Amino acid sequence: MIRGGNPLHGEVQISGAKNSAVALLPAAILAESEVTLDNLPAISDVAVYSEILRDLGAVVERKEDAIRIDPSNLQSVAMPNGKVKLLRASYYLMGALLGRFGEAVIGLPGGCNFEPRPIDQHIKGFEALGATVTNEHGAMRITAKELRGAKIYLDLVSVGATINIMLAASRAKGSTIIENAAKEPEIIDVATLLNSMGAKIKGAGTETIRIEGVERMHGCRHSIIPDRIQAGTYMIMAAATRGDVTVEGVIPKHMEAVTAKLRELGATVEELDDAIRIVASGDAPYQAVDVKALVYPGFATDLQSPMTSLLTQASGVSVLSDYIYGNRFKHVPELAMMGANIRVEGRSAIIEGGPLSAAKVHATDLRAGAALVIAGLTVTDGITEVTGVEYIDRGYDNLVENLSRLGADIWRETVSQ
Repeated sequence: MIRGGNPLHGEVQISGAKNSAVALLPAAILAESEVTLDNLPAISDVAVYSEILRDLGAVVERKEDAIRIDPSNLQSVAMPNGKVKLLRASYYLMGALLGRFGEAVIGLPGGCNFEPRPIDQHIKGFEALGATVTNEHGAMRITAKELRGAKIYLDLVSVGATINIMLAASRAKGSTIIENAAKEPEIIDVATLLNSMGAKIKGAGTETIRIEGVERMHGCRHSIIPDRIQAGTYMIMAAATRGDVTVEGVIPKHMEAVTAKLRELGATVEELDDAIRIVASGDAPYQAVDVKALVYPGFATDLQSPMTSLLTQASGVSVLSDYIYGNRFKHVPELAMMGANIRVEGRSAIIEGGPLSAAKVHATDLRAGAALVIAGLTVTDGITEVTGVEYIDRGYDNLVENLSRLGADIWRETVSQ
């Protein structure tokens, strides 16, 4: 429930990256002794993944923002259904279990259903390493008598496939080269953990990653990078409400695409060592801008939905195009219920700026939920009710509490459907 119209002011601390955490947790399976991850976000995806690791036989202990995983007694348990259906990133269990045990049976993943995301590039990588992949009643059975290094060219840049192949190849015999690899900061984060566990990976963050397989891997301690999507969301919220917010605990270089668009829009953005301040006070109208969601270092597709809400506050017509997921516009009909003037043409949303009004809207996925919260924060009269908050909880920890501290009038209620 949001009573909008309040500019956000103050500081907000960013937690560890969701998109790293959901890959680092299964990566710990490859070790044969204790792994500790620090700066872990308190989100529902992490809680579900922790339960999955326990089901596999790992000892998992959570304390504040750290988690200790002892995978020494882990077993390769078939997981065709159940908790794996709750997460998109459950597919990382395929590469991790394949690397550790030479086999994995994992149900096809769930998560946010804004567009089908095939795992054909993952399968291509596993098969190149010598695995046999079959589909059995909706679950993927992946087996290999021996994994051997290979040269793998990804037909399209995929963060998931890049990480999954890295996980399996770390324990393969010989050398693996991944070409046309994804370059996201989360790739580097996973490679850093794997190297600390004894892997030999070079080139993470570039389009060519080289992996020399090792026979055994050991435990370590690793701190997760800050969540650049969470940080970008708060930056957009500050701009949308004409506030003055310092987003702390970030890596400014990871935020360059967002920073550039906020400045182009008309907001002031100050980059500090590990923080970014957004100052968007004043009455001058925002300028319409065009945004293209692309692979990193381009504008992140995960920030496309939140950016849509901000662009409704600009003067004129903005065009927002998503070249990663062309159908990621399920938030648009909900924004239209709030009075937004948006039409979708192919991969693009054409947004004509104008004020929004309060309405009852529903989050259809994680980032769409964030977009609706942003829209509600801009409304100057009435209360916006956002349902489907279980999606928001998948990627934003303490969102209501953080926004309340920044001056938003926002709260949770249990409502009858």
